[in-house]
Amino acid sequence: MTELLTRLFVKNHTNTSDPHVRRAYGTLASITGIVLNLLLFVAKILAGTFFGSVAITADAINNLSDAGSQIISLISFRISAKPADREHPFGHARIEYVASMIVSFLILLIGFELLRESVTKILYPDPPEASPIAVAVLAASIAVKLWLGLFNRRLGRRIDSVVMRATAADCLSDAISTSAVLLATVILIYFPSVNLDAYMGVIVAILILIAGVKILNETKNSILGEAPSDEIVRQITELVESTPGALGLHDLTVHNYGPGHVLAALHVEVDGRVDVFETHDMIDNIERALRRDYGIEATIHMDPIVTDDDRITALREAVAHAVREIDPALRIHDFRFVAGTTHSNLIFDVVVPFEFRQTDDALRRAIADKISRLDPSYFTVVTVDRA
Repeated sequence: MTELLTRLFVKNHTNTSDPHVRRAYGTLASITGIVLNLLLFVAKILAGTFFGSVAITADAINNLSDAGSQIISLISFRISAKPADREHPFGHARIEYVASMIVSFLILLIGFELLRESVTKILYPDPPEASPIAVAVLAASIAVKLWLGLFNRRLGRRIDSVVMRATAADCLSDAISTSAVLLATVILIYFPSVNLDAYMGVIVAILILIAGVKILNETKNSILGEAPSDEIVRQITELVESTPGALGLHDLTVHNYGPGHVLAALHVEVDGRVDVFETHDMIDNIERALRRDYGIEATIHMDPIVTDDDRITALREAVAHAVREIDPALRIHDFRFVAGTTHSNLIFDVVVPFEFRQTDDALRRAIADKISRLDPSYFTVVTVDRA
C-alpha cells in the first residue's frame, strides 16, 4: 500500500534529496493522517458519548490531537521546501524540528487533560455501558493506527524526516493505549461488575505523556545540535583516507540544518613539500566527492606537515606516546617544532573527549611535565580541542 500511494501521489518519488519530492512525501503522509484520525475521532467520540466511556472518549480526543499535529506537519513540510533566501541562507529545513516540538507540546497537553479527567472518574465512578459496537470501533482503530505507524516510519526513513518518525512513534503509542481501552471494554462485557474504564483512561494518559516527552527530547537535541552520527564520520573519514596525498584528518565539525542540508568543516594533513596548487586540487576533489556522494557541503583546511625530517617525526611520536600515557583516548595533531638557543617550542593540538574530567589547564601542566622529562629545554604550547 505504501509503495502504491507513493507512486500515485509523489512524482519522482526516488529522488528524495529534492525539496519538492520531500514536500510531496510530507503532504501525502500528513493528508493521510488527517483523514484517518478525523474518521477515528468521529467514530470514537460517538461510541464514547453514547456508551458513557471516559476511556473511549479520551482515545477520541487523542485522535483529534493527532489530526491537529498532522496539520502542523503539513504546514512545516511546505515551509521547509522553500529555497534559501537572504534571511535564511541555509534554507528552511529546520522548521521540521520546530513543528515536531509543537506536536510534542500538544501531545503533553492532551495527556495532562486526559489524566485529570480519568482521575476524576476514579474518584467519582460512573460505570460505562458495555457494547460489542464499542469493541468493533476500538479494534478497527488499532488496525488503522498500526498501519499508519508503519506508513510514517517507512516514509520517515526514506526521506530522513524527524517529524514522520515522531508521528510513527505516536501512532504505535496510540495503538497500545487503544488496546488497553479495548481490554477494559471486553472485560466489562463479560464481567459487568469489573469497571476498569477510568483506570485504563489513566494508562492511556500516561502513555501519551511518555510519547510526548520522548518526542520533545529528540527534537530538543536536534535543535540544540548533536554530535555527527557514526555513519557521517565514517563516510568522511573513509573518503579522506582513501584519497592519495591526504595524510589524515582532524577537527571535524558537522552542522545539520535539516534533512539534506549538512555542512561540514575539517582539517586534512598534507605533505608540506608538495606543490600548493597540486594539494589545493586534491582538497577540491575531496569536497566535490563529499557533495556528490553524500550530499555534504564541506569546507576543508589543509595542514602542511613535515614528513622528511627523521628527528621531527621521532619527536612527534614521542610526544604522542607521552600524551597517551596520561589517557589512552588523547591524541595530538598539528605538531610543529621551533628550535631555539636556550629552549625549543613544541606546538601542537591535543584532542580531548568530553568525558575527560581533568581541566584544560591541569591537562596542559601534566603534558608539560611529561615533555620536560624528555628534555628540560622543551617548552610546550598546547591547544586543547574538546571533541
